[in-house]
Amino acid sequence: MTCYRLMKFLLALLMVLACAATAEAQRTVSPKSPVLQAPADAQTPPQPAPGQESRILAVVNSDIVTGDDLNARMALIMRSSGIPDTPENRQRLAPRLLRQLIDEKLQMQEARRLNVNVSDAEVETAFASIEQRNNMPKGSLDDYFKKSGIPRTTLTDELTASIAWSKVVRNRVSQEVNVSNEEINEAMARIKDDAGKPQSHVGEIFLTMDNPTQEDEIRRLAERLIDQIRAGANFSSVAQQFSQSPSAAAGGDIGWVTPNQLGPPLGEALEKMKPGEMSYPLRTTAGFYILYVLERRTPGVSDVNDTELTLVQVSFPLTPASQAAERQRFMADAQAMSNEAKSCGELSKLGNDHVPKLQVQNGTLKAGALPAELRPQILALKVAEASKPLTLGAAISVVMVCDRKDPASGVLSRDDVAENLARERLDALSRRYLRDLRRAAYVDVRG
Repeated sequence: MTCYRLMKFLLALLMVLACAATAEAQRTVSPKSPVLQAPADAQTPPQPAPGQESRILAVVNSDIVTGDDLNARMALIMRSSGIPDTPENRQRLAPRLLRQLIDEKLQMQEARRLNVNVSDAEVETAFASIEQRNNMPKGSLDDYFKKSGIPRTTLTDELTASIAWSKVVRNRVSQEVNVSNEEINEAMARIKDDAGKPQSHVGEIFLTMDNPTQEDEIRRLAERLIDQIRAGANFSSVAQQFSQSPSAAAGGDIGWVTPNQLGPPLGEALEKMKPGEMSYPLRTTAGFYILYVLERRTPGVSDVNDTELTLVQVSFPLTPASQAAERQRFMADAQAMSNEAKSCGELSKLGNDHVPKLQVQNGTLKAGALPAELRPQILALKVAEASKPLTLGAAISVVMVCDRKDPASGVLSRDDVAENLARERLDALSRRYLRDLRRAAYVDVRG
């Protein structure tokens, strides 16, 4: 990978990590980003575990983690992921969250040692990004924290640690992320061998395991997360809060992969899964994975029904009492409008300026959502080309395509392959870096 490509990738990774704490789920179980449910004004703030309010739960070198820290983080995760806030769930998740808070202390200590700083502006940018991903008005996150009873610093601290750690990793280990042309060639050859084989759009949750003594604990955590997701918790949000892979920043989304790219045992499990299915905990040498399959496709074979169209439609409404003469007049007016409009803006204006005003609709949809009998005619239109008058339900309509995005072929470019290889290498180096910090630290867990 060239220096330019590597720096571009690292900067992109930094920006993604800066927004990784809480974002949305556009689908019920989808690794894309978590929805913050706006709490009711009269909602009772989450209650801490008895006897754990301000107690010191862990000493991490010169820093401490208190019961207040744990309870606030617990409440944020419960609210953003949809995991029921019950004593049982708190007890089960507490060890993992305590470890996450300890890791954040270690990450911030390393950032301070290396004089790596995070500005208020960077944190505010991350807050704004969360609001944007959730389609929330500017400043509504502050209202969310006020109404929920969760301190704003809970998310601020998590975001700060995430941004700082991404900077530390970029500065300290990025020079070790070298991807040779030979490695790219080998990966491209494997992709060529996989040509025509199905690819799956996959989300992952990765739980690292530093030593074999943690196996039972990590497996039980993976099983509990699976149970919570199947009970309605959001996969994306759970991945963002619990997964220890860089893909957590994107809600666990690792994109389109083949079984061969994942290797055993992940690839073997993926081959048996269908879209919408989630795996059982998959043990690897590094830890446990949970996979979720969103979609499946065959590279190089695109489905025209997946073409994304942005349309403007102007309709002349008909009524049951409309006579043949009225229909004929509408057809003539629609044809004149079709001939005159040379852009979507012009077509919308013609419809809005008509007396009486006509029905004007704007929207984006996939071609598969169009009526089957009209789909070929609309797909045949060029951008900014108006259709001839069409009978759509109880109306005569003129449709124009404003924008068109054809479905991706699914074939990875050489640059895509290089970035994927670099991401995998940086992920491994980041985990090793944090593991070394843990081993060198004085950590006294009292919780």
